[in-house]
Amino acid sequence: MDESHTAPFAEWHAPVHWQAVDFISDLHLQSSDTATFDAWLHFLQRPVTQRANALFILGDLFEVWVGDDALHPNGGEPQHTPEDEHPFWRACAAALKAHSQHTPVFFMHGNRDFLLGPHALSACGMQGLSDPTVLVFQAQRWLLSHGDALCLDDTDYMHFRAMVREPAWQRDFLARPLTERETIARNLRQQSLARKAHTAGDPTRWADVDGPAARAWLQRSGCTSLIHGHTHRPACHDLGNGLQRVVLSDWDLNARPPRAEVLRLDAQGLHRLPLAAGG
Repeated sequence: MDESHTAPFAEWHAPVHWQAVDFISDLHLQSSDTATFDAWLHFLQRPVTQRANALFILGDLFEVWVGDDALHPNGGEPQHTPEDEHPFWRACAAALKAHSQHTPVFFMHGNRDFLLGPHALSACGMQGLSDPTVLVFQAQRWLLSHGDALCLDDTDYMHFRAMVREPAWQRDFLARPLTERETIARNLRQQSLARKAHTAGDPTRWADVDGPAARAWLQRSGCTSLIHGHTHRPACHDLGNGLQRVVLSDWDLNARPPRAEVLRLDAQGLHRLPLAAGG
């Protein structure tokens, strides 16, 4: 049997003095979407007194990540074209680093930014989390995941995911010139946009998390609640026998109506905070 299906999940124990933690995911930050970036920047720059004790980012913070060397190509400042994402990524890293000076930031890879590595984590002031991870907070256990690994009906994606998560594939990809990686990423993004257009951008027509698989994870982890993103369908789903999965909102300030939401966990439980209230 594959050890990955039997080994215990990673655990992270919150300090006992923590009173609240915030969860976000699926911001898909990119330089072409200034509205979402500005909203996120405003969220990060709130006074410390308005923040939770920690921020957990459960994947797809960035629309794409082609390697940590994109933060500083060639070890210095490159000449930029208008399409270059490098200055934008550095601005994101600087904002996260500043936020982390007062509020710990934890990051879990998504299906868009799975190549974000140790250098970028350090530059952003973030601590990496395995997917999934059990968060032990105020004597309760919460299972955290990006969620894509549970979308079993999306068989094409599951095959792609298995390939790109292989260390050998990642080594080969990251060994390619940065410009080549960026071209590949742009092509993949165009394919993704074409698939979304085929479904009219309606998340309810995308593959969803598999209920039995989610229940199996919860039972294996000793948790009753799974918190995840990826599907862009914010809701709370009853899985039976006291189990539930709680889905985070994506952020899209260009949508009508705009979407941006923080999920806060405190002693009273989970609360959905629209950006206007949460920020």
